[in-house]
Amino acid sequence: MKKPTKSVLYDTYWEFACRRFEVFTKRITDSIGPWTEDPVIAHNRFTNVFRASDRVSQYLIKLQYEEHDLEEIFFKTMLFKIFNKIETYQYLEKGLGKISCKSFSLEKYDQLLIRRRKKNTIYSAAYIMPSAGSTFGYKFKHSNHLALLSKMMKDGLYNSIAKSKNLKEVFHLLLSYPSLGNFLAFQYAIDLNYSNLINFSEMDFVIAGPGAKNGILKCFTSLGDYSFEDTIKMMAENQEAECERLGIELPTLWGRKLQLIDCQNLFCEVDKYLRVTKPDIGGLSKRKRIKQKFIAPKGPLTFFFPPKWNLNNKINSPCQK
Repeated sequence: MKKPTKSVLYDTYWEFACRRFEVFTKRITDSIGPWTEDPVIAHNRFTNVFRASDRVSQYLIKLQYEEHDLEEIFFKTMLFKIFNKIETYQYLEKGLGKISCKSFSLEKYDQLLIRRRKKNTIYSAAYIMPSAGSTFGYKFKHSNHLALLSKMMKDGLYNSIAKSKNLKEVFHLLLSYPSLGNFLAFQYAIDLNYSNLINFSEMDFVIAGPGAKNGILKCFTSLGDYSFEDTIKMMAENQEAECERLGIELPTLWGRKLQLIDCQNLFCEVDKYLRVTKPDIGGLSKRKRIKQKFIAPKGPLTFFFPPKWNLNNKINSPCQK
């Protein structure tokens, strides 16, 4: 197979990963900063190099391990991820007293969210959620998504997923549902894989999202015979050699190397970074700016990862060792 041809921007991928990861490690012990001399990283919002260490992923993982019942784990994961917004989930918790698939009522959840949306955004800006209105026919987007969740529960989807043989099979099960395209189905598969419902390697399977594709096309002038996914796998396989070549320290999450999902996300973040640093390189989207500015969250950073990763006993030690 003919390999991809690197562009002059290729090294930016690894340099950005190193600088963004340095911000993460410094913030663990220094809540004030500054954490970087790079003004673009300092003033704009970029996700963490390791997806599981992001604020929203952290909330979800902690939520998943409060539960032991697999049906409840699936329900809470999907409910949370449909909106992908901590404040929306907390609002539902407050209004319902307890969130449980056993007492799920589409009408009750719907009415709460109708009230919420009058003054607040109920969806995260991270993903674009198709409405599924053509399938379920409700007036509001969130109502259709609640109907989608209801269908998943009635179908016993959690059971099928629990019996899956690999991450790709989980992806295809999710993909079979209305409004879940390739990108969302893959992201949800990764989120479910954090939990005890399934346990597959994050090196098994990847799908390139729109932002990642844009980043790839900025870092390579040609993909040769490689697909976008092949290119992401190549980055993961070569991470140690590439960091050594550039004389930078390989980012690792307490010894856990970059996984395919992390390398996919990094392409998306590098695309954003290059919008500002190299605005003449338009890529597919032609965007020239980053929408969200960085706002440091209040309070100390605390982390909890899926116990099956064996990282939680290492959190107090230096992150790169």
